[in-house]
Amino acid sequence: MIKRTILAFATVLFAFSAMAQQSNRTLLTVADEEVSVDDFLSIYNKNRSIGDQIDPKSLDEYLDLFINFKLKVKDAEALGMDTIPSFIKELAGYRTQLAKPYLVDKEAGEDLIKEAYDRLQYEVRASHILIQAAENASPADTLKAYRKISNLRKEILAGADFATLAKKNSEDPSAADNAGDLGYFSALYMVYPFENAAYSTAVGEVSEIIRTRFGYHIMNVVDKRVSRGEVQSAHIMVMFPNKSGENSTEEIAKAKLKIDEIYQKVVAEGADFAEMAKQYSDDKNNANKGGELPWFGTNRMVESFEDAAFSLENSGDISAPVETPFGWHIIKLLDKKGLTSYDEMKADLTKRVEKDSRSQRKRNSLINKLKESYNFKEYAAAKKQMESVLTDEFFAMEWNVEEDANHLTKTLFVLNGEKYSQKDFARYLARSAKRLKKEEHPSVVINSVYSKWVDDQVIAYEDSRLEEKYNDFRLLMQEYHDGILLYELTDDKVWNKAVKDTTGLKEFYELNKNNYMWDARVDAHVFNCATEKIAKKVRKKVLKGCRDFEKIQAKMNKKSPLNLDIKEGRFLSGDNATVDQVSWTEPVSELIFDKDNVKFVFIAKQIEPQVKLLSEAKGKITSDYQDYLEKEWIENLRAKITVEVNDYVLGLAKTGNLAELDIVEVPEVPVLKGHFEKAYAQAVEILGSSKDLVFDWYGNLFTTEFKLIIAQ
Repeated sequence: MIKRTILAFATVLFAFSAMAQQSNRTLLTVADEEVSVDDFLSIYNKNRSIGDQIDPKSLDEYLDLFINFKLKVKDAEALGMDTIPSFIKELAGYRTQLAKPYLVDKEAGEDLIKEAYDRLQYEVRASHILIQAAENASPADTLKAYRKISNLRKEILAGADFATLAKKNSEDPSAADNAGDLGYFSALYMVYPFENAAYSTAVGEVSEIIRTRFGYHIMNVVDKRVSRGEVQSAHIMVMFPNKSGENSTEEIAKAKLKIDEIYQKVVAEGADFAEMAKQYSDDKNNANKGGELPWFGTNRMVESFEDAAFSLENSGDISAPVETPFGWHIIKLLDKKGLTSYDEMKADLTKRVEKDSRSQRKRNSLINKLKESYNFKEYAAAKKQMESVLTDEFFAMEWNVEEDANHLTKTLFVLNGEKYSQKDFARYLARSAKRLKKEEHPSVVINSVYSKWVDDQVIAYEDSRLEEKYNDFRLLMQEYHDGILLYELTDDKVWNKAVKDTTGLKEFYELNKNNYMWDARVDAHVFNCATEKIAKKVRKKVLKGCRDFEKIQAKMNKKSPLNLDIKEGRFLSGDNATVDQVSWTEPVSELIFDKDNVKFVFIAKQIEPQVKLLSEAKGKITSDYQDYLEKEWIENLRAKITVEVNDYVLGLAKTGNLAELDIVEVPEVPVLKGHFEKAYAQAVEILGSSKDLVFDWYGNLFTTEFKLIIAQ
């Protein structure tokens, strides 16, 4: 007979912390979401480090902005936008990118960056011979390629000419023309194994055999030189009218004529280079700076420009006109320097190393560390049994894993207590069947695929734990989650709406149009003349009423295209330095002497201050309308969504006393004796029933939580 007895069962507590009340670190509750003070301060400090430089905000101000942000996110979630497949896919894509720095060995990465920097101090010139062998070549083909390159190396070491053998045997298509000569190169320009050989082989020596993804190489290191470093230069550019390859001989010659005349003025007549750049250079990005360019090094400019700049020896040296695909240039050397410091180059080097094949070393290093940390253990016999899967049916991709692999139940490896079975690997094998070669030995196939699968599983396991292991990653993912939602909804309710809602925009403009005013303006022509004589002649024609300015310019520029340049436009005060110098009430200004040039201004018309048309200020009006829509949206959200701020926690955060939250009061523990069931009943009466409430019974601690026991 089964006797059912219900009795209260209490669990012994093993940790003192379970007796304590959990300190409340919640700063903010928006709807049903609690935000801890720690998370908020982490976000606040991160944004403050950027935002304070632009618009410093107090903690109270930022909290208000944060609440608005969270309200919008809640609105998006209420609309189900976080369940849309496109959102899920986009967030997953961002997570993949954000996880990358956590899935490599950062210490190994630092070593690679430092190695690249050290190597960049030098450039290597080398020749090579390539015998092709694909990465997944069969053992027979791989051995054949290796023997061939090995024999060639023996011939060269015995005295054979490297260039002759390269022309005859190298499977690099360019070898027939260049005898394997690669010219000078530096770190991060060749595949990593090849680069290693280049920097580790002495000048005049032949390298050991090198294996890359292209095959097997041997290398003859011809020379090593110190890096050319960087140069700072200025230039004057006469641009071709069309893009590279589309300019006629006449167009190129016309541009050459103009650059030659500029060159003559600079070199023979001593004209100021910076001033000539301001007046005549077609590179508008830097003409106003006297043609000055940022520092650059090897492979940063087109080759002809770069070679000309590096060939200048002393600061102030000026090159003859140089042709590039973009036009003609005159280059002035401003300064030269070697490579910058490691700290200055580190950010750029980090990006380049990340894109390079050497970055795989960072991943491999992490995998080895994770295996040790997670007590990785594998079973070779179980892996050997997987060779039985490689049947004709498998290679024909007709093998059904789920139906035919029920016997594959053994464990292949264990990672942090989790078992990975033969069937798990079989699924991966089936997906890889298309690229596997039937003729290879089963052990070769299994080993090559298995090692990659294990590495991928170790990384995938670590990836799955990132939010748990790294608080900064968890917060970053939350930031992206909220940010994507906010962008989509704001685009719908504010940005896109302001663009599409033409009626609303017009109404907003009519109510606020006095906020959009033109200051006084002037329609004017600025005449820039090469000499005072030309300026006087042109000004005289304008004073006599001639308004065919194109005809005047064509006549004046017959001998030189630099004689007269005319710029016309509608100018506000501050738009043009020359226009600002003259009285707008006089139709034709006096002559203005501007270093080597002489200018004057023709005032066609003055325009008094007036309201801008909607079309004239549409960008600003649209932006203001968006601000209005957003403000209205926030007011509606605050009216319908509950927001609670823990003023006590906020006060501690503002005064820097958050440590008080770590002081936990331990409730007094009742000490009870007698029969346990009576003591337990008494404890429940005193404390209530909960896993967090405890009492002392003869020196042991018990909770007052009820549990159901079925006893026979």
